[in-house]
Amino acid sequence: MLKEKKRNSFSGSIGFVLVAAGSAVGLGNIWRFPYLAAKDGGGLFLVLYLILAITFGFTLLTTEIAIGRKTKQSPLTAYSKLKEKWGFIGVLACLVPVIILPYYCVIGGWVVKYFLVYLTGEGDKAASDGYFTSYITGEWQPALLMIIFLLMVAVIIFMGVNKGIEACSKVIMPILLVLVVGIAIFSMTIHYTDHAGVTRTGLEGFKIYVVPNFDNMTIKGFFTVLLDAMGQLFFSLSVAMGIMIAYGSYVRDDANLVKSINQIEIFDTVVAFLAGVMIIPAVYTFMGREGMAASGPSLMFVSLPKVFTSMGKIGAVVGLLFFAMVFFAALTSAVSVMEAVVSSFMDKFHMSRIKATAIETSIALVGGIIVCLGYNKLFFEITLPNGAKAQILDIMDYISNNCFMPLVAIGTCILIGWIVKPKTVIDEVEKSGCKFGRKKLYIVMIQYIAPILLVILLLKSLGILTFI
Repeated sequence: MLKEKKRNSFSGSIGFVLVAAGSAVGLGNIWRFPYLAAKDGGGLFLVLYLILAITFGFTLLTTEIAIGRKTKQSPLTAYSKLKEKWGFIGVLACLVPVIILPYYCVIGGWVVKYFLVYLTGEGDKAASDGYFTSYITGEWQPALLMIIFLLMVAVIIFMGVNKGIEACSKVIMPILLVLVVGIAIFSMTIHYTDHAGVTRTGLEGFKIYVVPNFDNMTIKGFFTVLLDAMGQLFFSLSVAMGIMIAYGSYVRDDANLVKSINQIEIFDTVVAFLAGVMIIPAVYTFMGREGMAASGPSLMFVSLPKVFTSMGKIGAVVGLLFFAMVFFAALTSAVSVMEAVVSSFMDKFHMSRIKATAIETSIALVGGIIVCLGYNKLFFEITLPNGAKAQILDIMDYISNNCFMPLVAIGTCILIGWIVKPKTVIDEVEKSGCKFGRKKLYIVMIQYIAPILLVILLLKSLGILTFI
């Protein structure tokens, strides 16, 4: 009990919301959300995402934050404190950020590279064919910038909950929001006439983004959009990777959890939507519908630099601001991923923050170097169960996001929904005197709907469910 009293806590609800939102607003929102929205019929994806956010996402987010605050433990130890024999979920929940951090820092290093390229006025080089591939297959620079990014994350974690994580988020998140809003507004005002004399505008791209497209929509197509939106929620809300349990353990008992969770939902959904407004109108304007097919790294590091170059002189400024925004988003998310592991080491093995940070930094360093070498000396390619071609980074991403995260979420739903009962979470949410407005919805979701959807998502990810 003495250990629990000494546990750090966020200074207030604003600090907690900004930290949680900083975790949620990461690379998944910026490069995955716009691509899925463009691929899945624009407005239809947005509507389904919004419905899932206030039902499915809300259920998982509430559960993990409540588990953290109730147990005052990180993911590795929280589950066993709720029910002794269910500690294996905590092990899986801790493994997810262990796997994610190395390759996330590699991508963070790519972001640093592009930010420096635009900062030094060489943005046109980034738009040239083969530039991105040439960079990531290099033998030393990607590893060096990965290490620099990793050390920045480690320093913030080393400084602790209040002086590091919370203080960092209070500075970065307002700046990030201003940049996102500014770039989104600019993206809708642009226009471009191509060599064939066809003029396209940002507003036209915005309409493609928000207006539902039901052309050739089938039942299979609808379920594909639904599962895409549900999978995106894992990235958007940072659930099923232990992060929200760790952050929940730092929330004071007198804090209004309902209000904080609502604010996190709103903040994340708005930023995810604005990420699409930033990217889709701009890509459509300068590259047409064909350019909107790009996803992942190719969208951010190949397509967008070409868009910035097409803008002329102002494109260099927009590119600089964009990659500054992406850097801030990547940094806050990487901090949350490392904290999930560091706090787990501290709680499980009773070690100091300094030692736990040093151990996890070392693990991520080795893993990050292996990921970098996966593009040159250690390059190989396999076919995943879902049919995708993959090398080291893709394999790690598949194991953590497509396998472990759904398993963690399914296990969490079974534990809370049927073993310790939903009342455990409901009582935790309401103990400060706040009213749990979506209580009945929560019970139905945690016991029935969420686990069914998660099993379908897992089977599809494993290539077992092929008719959806």
